[in-house]
Amino acid sequence: MQAAAKSPRLSIRRFTTALVLTALLPTASAWAAELKLAYSSSATSMDPHFHNASQNIAVARNMFETLTQMDPDSRIVPDLAESWKKINDTTWEFKLRKAKFQDGSDFTAEDVAFSLARPGTIENSPSSFKIYTGSITKTEIIDPQTIRITTSTPYPLLPADLTSIFMVSKKASQGVTSDKFATPEHMIGTGPYQFVSYTPDDRVVMKRFDGFWGGKPAWDSVTIRFMPNDGARMTALLSGDVNAIENVPTPDIEKVKANPDLVYAAKKSHRLIFLFLDSGRESSPGVKADNGKNPLQDVRVRRAINMAIDRKAISERLMMGLAYPTNNLATDQMMGFDPTLETVPYNPEGAKKLLAEAGYPNGFALTLGTPNNRLLNDARVAQAIAQMLTRVNIKTDVDAVPFSAINTKGNKGEFSAVMMGWGVQTAEASSGIRMMVACPDKARGWGVVNWSNYCNPKLTEQLIALTSEMDDAKRNDMLKAAVHTVVDDMAIVPLYFQGMTWAAKKGIKIIPRMDERTSAFTFEPAP
Repeated sequence: MQAAAKSPRLSIRRFTTALVLTALLPTASAWAAELKLAYSSSATSMDPHFHNASQNIAVARNMFETLTQMDPDSRIVPDLAESWKKINDTTWEFKLRKAKFQDGSDFTAEDVAFSLARPGTIENSPSSFKIYTGSITKTEIIDPQTIRITTSTPYPLLPADLTSIFMVSKKASQGVTSDKFATPEHMIGTGPYQFVSYTPDDRVVMKRFDGFWGGKPAWDSVTIRFMPNDGARMTALLSGDVNAIENVPTPDIEKVKANPDLVYAAKKSHRLIFLFLDSGRESSPGVKADNGKNPLQDVRVRRAINMAIDRKAISERLMMGLAYPTNNLATDQMMGFDPTLETVPYNPEGAKKLLAEAGYPNGFALTLGTPNNRLLNDARVAQAIAQMLTRVNIKTDVDAVPFSAINTKGNKGEFSAVMMGWGVQTAEASSGIRMMVACPDKARGWGVVNWSNYCNPKLTEQLIALTSEMDDAKRNDMLKAAVHTVVDDMAIVPLYFQGMTWAAKKGIKIIPRMDERTSAFTFEPAP
């Protein structure tokens, strides 16, 4: 049984001037009652069950809670569930803590049953949360503080999956569509901060919830500003418009570290940066080859692309060391990690040889999509990759667009290749595989962001088997085998795990997290 627990870029001259001027500004103690936080990307929805995207999860985490959660080092700990145990191989029992919703009503097992069922009822989700609830076949309310959850097969990942399903009030949410959710009447959670207002692409405003079960929240009010532009975000911190930010622009990191009026923190995250390559369609819109075929269908071409990318150069020259090159799908703290995959290939001559063997001695043309406001240095990294591919005769152009447009284009199948990131949310390798690589399976919630159009029956068999294996050691070996299937076939091209950075005004303590979920919890007034 799980034990209870509490749970446009600045020029160098402008930036240097700002560093001098900031010494005249008040430190964080002047704002101890108010956290003004800048995110590097915008939330796409306030409905915590609509779009499984990290920025949405980060916003929701301030107001809503989950049954289980991951601590800053991604260990699963209790949240709204005080404890849980296995009744048998397919049934889990969760004991709920006594908590209040922000409208004063009690949080009960009925709200849990509703919250677990709701993701499966939401239509047109760009990335569904059903991947985390698809295994559930029944919920049984034992009493207001006890619920049993039954899965279709033995399913060891349930406590991990439940870190991603927010508990909402049945009374406040029932029958409410996602586009109508962003009002104080419906944004009712049990979290420490209560919804006040939402301005799309601008900000979310919250206030302290005095009835929070975990004690008095650290801040009286929290405002999250959406500032994808690096320069604007940094300027806002220096001027005092905000007192904390995420994703410090890499050219400014050393200056931030040297500024006595700022504090800085960094941590290796679970976010895997990778390439989708359209291997599943005979005709693909972003490739052009002399023979009229889609070269990406040939595994030799996909391996050539993998070999042509100098990950070390990207890490050192573009990412200030905040990129950790890998061929893995999991970090060394996660199940499914295989140390043999940490040696990444870089062999441009070998890449050319593979292309010739595949029938493309003169290469082909490719358009590489990328967000330009979501991942750390995303557009610059994509441009570097394009240059590397062009050197091996894959003549590559870059289509850099905002993250919201990436989702729209990707879900419509408009990419042949696109650089994306996936923040692994369950502390083991299979969540990303199920979401991004598995054959699409609506019933299970698998493959909902499979922009490579990849489908491998062998991988499906591996996933079905490992997600039913209750023995951790056996499942870890099975996860490694599934990771090798993905990597050997280059279903996606792993690039690196991204480092996450934060900065704040002096007087604020930063609590860095491996899962990148920046929220009010990330910052506290310093003692």
